[in-house]
Amino acid sequence: MSRLLVTLASLAVVAGCATPTPYQAAEGSQPGFTETRIEASRYRISFEGNSLTDRETVETYLLYRAAELTVESGYDYFTVVSRATDEDTRVMTSGIGRSPYAGFNVNYAYFHPRWGWHGWRDPFWDDVSYRESTRYEASAEIYFGRGTKPDDPSAFDARDVMSNLGNQIVRPATD
Repeated sequence: MSRLLVTLASLAVVAGCATPTPYQAAEGSQPGFTETRIEASRYRISFEGNSLTDRETVETYLLYRAAELTVESGYDYFTVVSRATDEDTRVMTSGIGRSPYAGFNVNYAYFHPRWGWHGWRDPFWDDVSYRESTRYEASAEIYFGRGTKPDDPSAFDARDVMSNLGNQIVRPATD
C-alpha cells in the first residue's frame, strides 16, 4: 500500500512539470525570466528553467528577453557586460530502501557457517530508484544603446536577435 502511495505521489509531481519551462515571467516558485533595473539604461536579467529545460534554451530565452526589453525601452541595441550560466544538479530517489538517500536505513544480515556474515537482500526494502535532475539559470548584465550597433562582439542588434531567435521561443499554453 505504501509503495502505491509513493508511486502516485511521484507521478503527481512529474505530471506537474512534464514540459520545459516556456518563455514567461517568473512568478512565485514558477521559473521564467526576471529583470532588475540598475540604471536608466542598464539591467540585470535572468532566466531560470525547470529540470526539463536544457541549457541552450535557457540561454536563448535570456538573449531574447534582453532584446525584447531593449526594444520595449525604446533602444536599438544592447551590450552584454557580464554573463553566466549556473547549473544545479541533484540526485533524487524514489521508493524506500537501504540507501542513505532514501530517508532511513534498513539492513539485514545473517550468518552462514560456511561463508560467514552476509547481507540479506529484501526486494521490498531495496526498491529504490535514482534520478539525476539538472536545472539551469542564465543571467546577464546588459546596457542599452541607440543608433548603430558598435563593432563589438558583446553588442547585439535587438531587432535582429528577436527576428533570428523568435521561432525558437515557446510561450505558455493559454487555457
